[in-house]
Amino acid sequence: MLRVIARPVVYLVERWLPGPLILAIVLTVIAAVAALTMTDTTPGELVMGWGEGLIGLLAFMTQVCLVLLLGYTLANTRPVHRLLVRIAGLPKTPAAAYGFVTVVAGLASLISFGLGLVVGGVMAVEVARAARQRGMKLHYPLLVASGYSGFVIWHMGYSGSGPLNAATDGGAYTDLPGGLIEITRTTFSWWNITAAFVTLAVVTVAMMLMTPKRENEIVTAPDAIFALPGGGGGGAGASADAGTGTGGDAAGAHAQTGEVRDGARTPAEWMEHFRGFTALLGVFFGIYLVMHFGSNGFDLNLDIVNWTLLCLILLLVGNARELASLVAEGGRTVSEVLLQYPLYAGLIGMMSASGLTVIVSEFFIDISSPATLGFFAFLAAGVLNMFIPSGGGQFEVMAPLFAAPADALGVQQEVVVMAIAYGDQWTNMIQPFWAIPLLAVAGLKVREILGYTTITLILSGITLGGTMLLVGAG
Repeated sequence: MLRVIARPVVYLVERWLPGPLILAIVLTVIAAVAALTMTDTTPGELVMGWGEGLIGLLAFMTQVCLVLLLGYTLANTRPVHRLLVRIAGLPKTPAAAYGFVTVVAGLASLISFGLGLVVGGVMAVEVARAARQRGMKLHYPLLVASGYSGFVIWHMGYSGSGPLNAATDGGAYTDLPGGLIEITRTTFSWWNITAAFVTLAVVTVAMMLMTPKRENEIVTAPDAIFALPGGGGGGAGASADAGTGTGGDAAGAHAQTGEVRDGARTPAEWMEHFRGFTALLGVFFGIYLVMHFGSNGFDLNLDIVNWTLLCLILLLVGNARELASLVAEGGRTVSEVLLQYPLYAGLIGMMSASGLTVIVSEFFIDISSPATLGFFAFLAAGVLNMFIPSGGGQFEVMAPLFAAPADALGVQQEVVVMAIAYGDQWTNMIQPFWAIPLLAVAGLKVREILGYTTITLILSGITLGGTMLLVGAG
């Protein structure tokens, strides 16, 4: 049944869905038309709201791009990449391969959304490579879609920007009813943890059930994906090749031992290839993190998430030369994000200046009861995520609108926080903005996977929306 549903959706998406940049422009036009027809905002006010909003997320954009860049770098350090390559050979059947990629990407997304996106792409490439070596044919677009589908639970994990924002002094909840909300009441609540694993299980089974039954339906990975050593579109081998002038594991051995093949080793070359410098900085980061958590308890924010990733990278990477190579290669995973983030920041400015965000939110608030406020906040967040695909940016806009009704209706604020987080991650399955880093690694276009991730949208909507109803009723 899932294959039957997916087939026409795949056809429509491949035929009609433009690239992410064009979609951002189209959404801007739609929001502008809605603002001009539904509110009394003048064209001049709308343009000013859009223009002033362009820079509204620059600081947050830096944090987010660091998460993506550091996630890519961590996934392609030699120990982590070798682990990913090793486990890529575990699935023995096509269905197991799709399910395996979904689970690995989902678990990585709970650690960091940047890591999850990159690991989803790397695992799709490496599982496809391992399958080809043993003569097993896999439908590559479904395999990559499985990696992106695991991302549907990212906002329920360690780097969830909504819960982190609500727990951070200076964030949206600093002056809202109830004040700051500890992360133990949101991300680490029993019901959120349960919902995360139930959702991942449902999505995993769905990806497995969509396994093509006829060989003529299978689109295998293009040969170009496997052209570079160490992974399609990049990876540890390619990155080492870029930084040392050699390739594959030989480059890694050269980088980590500090040997120079031609001529005598200069002091500068020795320092660039000496692992002690990066390890020392990693130890410094580790000491700081221990002291931070020791002084502040489990106080998380995006900066701490980034420093945790950087700490791991510095402890795992071979040397400074290898680190520079990985970072340079990882830049392509954030290039389009850097271009499009200001456009969506402008959309936030436009919708805020015109009151469109308030109109959408108040519609759902007006039809809510104490038992359903969380569910309708989830739906509202899902709709607004199409126009504001930034978990932190969207949370800043929506939290003040739903916090007061929650206080008046006697609904716990953590329900609203997670409802907004769930809605944000939910419609990412058809909002291709966050697919960009994964697709940069996997070498596909967004229209090739969104037909399958639409099925993920439907099924995860049932589990996430159902969670909000159960929590509200309780």
